[in-house]
Formats: sequence, C-alpha cells, structure tokens
Amino acid sequence: MHDTIRTAFTGQDNQSVDVGRVLWAALVVSQCGMQAVSVVLHGIPFDPVSFATGGAALLAGGGAALRIKAPTEPVARD
Repeated sequence: MHDTIRTAFTGQDNQSVDVGRVLWAALVVSQCGMQAVSVVLHGIPFDPVSFATGGAALLAGGGAALRIKAPTEPVARD
C-alpha cells in the first residue's frame, strides 16, 4: 500500500513529492466532503449530475496540469 501511495503522489523518479498530484487529490476529497456537508447538515438534496460534472472538471483539470508540466518532472534513474 505504501508503494502505491508513493507512486501516486511522486514524479517519474518516485522520490520527489509532486505538489500538483497532492493538491489534485485534496481537491477531489474536498469535493466529496463538501457534498456530504451540504446534504447531511444543510438538507440540500443530492444532485448526481452536478456532482459528476464537478468531478469531471476536477479530473480533467488535474490531468491537463500533469500533462502540461510533464517535461519539467525529474527523470527516473535506473
């Protein structure tokens, strides 16, 4: 499990923590948390279409950010 988390949140070299990936994960978790707060505490009905649209926007934006900054990541050494 530790290797999976390290691989998910580091660059190509699996050594340096990638801030973009960490922020991307934090945004996805916060979207789920904010949806849960609005449904449980405020009584707003869950809207799966807006939730999925927001999630898709977060995933697309994060993927685009990783692709744009890919040339600047440290190279894996063998």
